[in-house]
Amino acid sequence: MRPLPITPRTRHTYPQMKEVTMATRILVWDIPTRVFHWLLVGSFTGAFVTAESEMFRDAHVALGYLVLALIGFRVVWGVIGTRYARFSAFAFGPSRVLAYLKSLLSGSPQHYLGYNPAGSWVIYGLLLLGVLAGATGYATYEEIGGEWFEELHEAVSHGMLMLVGVHVAGVVVSSLLHRENLVKSMIDGYKQGEADQGVRYAHWLMGAGLLAGALVLLGVIL
Repeated sequence: MRPLPITPRTRHTYPQMKEVTMATRILVWDIPTRVFHWLLVGSFTGAFVTAESEMFRDAHVALGYLVLALIGFRVVWGVIGTRYARFSAFAFGPSRVLAYLKSLLSGSPQHYLGYNPAGSWVIYGLLLLGVLAGATGYATYEEIGGEWFEELHEAVSHGMLMLVGVHVAGVVVSSLLHRENLVKSMIDGYKQGEADQGVRYAHWLMGAGLLAGALVLLGVIL
């Protein structure tokens, strides 16, 4: 892979963009970020599957509330979390996204330890649609706004599903082009990079607290 040139300006502005020259195993994704990711995967999948079932209506509602709670946590963690979890680490403008997509089409995509520019926009979209799906779902459950909110809830949920598909496709393409298993890195938290770019603390207690909180929330609602 051709190294990506790093200038002092880009190093300061985009610290997550690094040329990977040495095979050093570093921690990129902390425990709370990984727990959030997989809880969101499970809760959204469960909510979508149970959407049309009267038998599992309570489960659908509970999972919808969990999606909202998880997004609320992610917003906070995006401000106070570790370097690659912070929103400031993947706040890319349109020009950065276009540049990344061009490099992707050329077959020599720029490498990012954290979220890449295109992926970051998908993440923001998922968070936004998750909030809209939760809000419209609540309105539907409380019979606010009539069928209009119900139809909007379905449209937003399907839009979120489409973005999930884009995200999965992006993960597969990036994994193949960069020859790294991005799914595995979201499980164990590790990637290949320079030693000084790794996250120092995994925040096990915060991750355990998030998991426990999610289970308690489901238990209370169900």
